[in-house]
Amino acid sequence: MPFIDIIDYLPELQPQFERINKAWVQQYFTLEPFDIAQLENPQENILDKGGHIIFAKEHDQILGTVALIPSQEPNTFEMIKMGVSPEGQGRGIGSLLGKVILEKAKSLGAEKVVLYSNTKLAPALHLYKKLGFQEVDMGCSQYGRCNVKMEISL
Repeated sequence: MPFIDIIDYLPELQPQFERINKAWVQQYFTLEPFDIAQLENPQENILDKGGHIIFAKEHDQILGTVALIPSQEPNTFEMIKMGVSPEGQGRGIGSLLGKVILEKAKSLGAEKVVLYSNTKLAPALHLYKKLGFQEVDMGCSQYGRCNVKMEISL
């Protein structure tokens, strides 16, 4: 695999964040109002709330992204908006992004990271399990498309 740089969010990368995530959400689901808010204005809806966004970059091309937002639970972050563009898939980029964002969560003081997903996204669920996430009781979720909740202790 050619060298992949992991870089932090910059305002000029917002269109890439939106492009990568809208593609997979619209392929399998319908964009929900929270998706549009987060994707069109990540500064206000993710970063200003204590979140973090990273990207996988190869040369000048952004191939993937993932974000964290603080959860309602203490010392917990939620991993959101993980996506890898088609040209980056199958190259270990999702795994790399997952490992780096979990390290970032730990550096921010998180003791646990949760995520919400859907059984339609079998490759993503497989990746999350490889990263160490375990399925837990769904409880009540604010996301209409989600039917799986996973978490990992850091």
